[in-house]
Amino acid sequence: MEGYAFTTRWWFAAPVEAVWREISHPLEWPQWWRGVERVDELEAGDAEGRGSLRRFTWKSRLPYRLTFDMRCTCIETNRLIEGSARGELEGFGRWAFATEKGGTAVRYDWTVATNKPWMNWLAPVARPLFGWNHDVVMQWGETGLARRLAQRVPRGPATAPGGIL
Repeated sequence: MEGYAFTTRWWFAAPVEAVWREISHPLEWPQWWRGVERVDELEAGDAEGRGSLRRFTWKSRLPYRLTFDMRCTCIETNRLIEGSARGELEGFGRWAFATEKGGTAVRYDWTVATNKPWMNWLAPVARPLFGWNHDVVMQWGETGLARRLAQRVPRGPATAPGGIL
């Protein structure tokens, strides 16, 4: 198995609660994230989603799909979501959220290994291409989420730090 570690950073001019709401509901990702072909709930988990098991099918700029199951292992509302992946990818993902510069900073860390034999065979020469492909899919997510937030988050009066106008 070939291993990869990616870090993606996004920033949105929206409150952390709005960003959290969208990312913490992956069953809705196909509505706004190009590249997320399908998300199926296999096990519901608790009321917050902790312990849930979901099957993700992703498509990318390159002509292949990846399917894996993701078990949610940790949730701290408006702060953190962690999970472990099994399937064509195996590893660990972590979403972290913080209020920053009047909006929301999001960091996604994805440490995985591939189980597709052809990907492992090509990895010595295709690793940069696979990294580029990951970045494209994450850019699609950032663009889709920004559009969704613009539609869902009403624009109110601008406020200074501390909520003072």
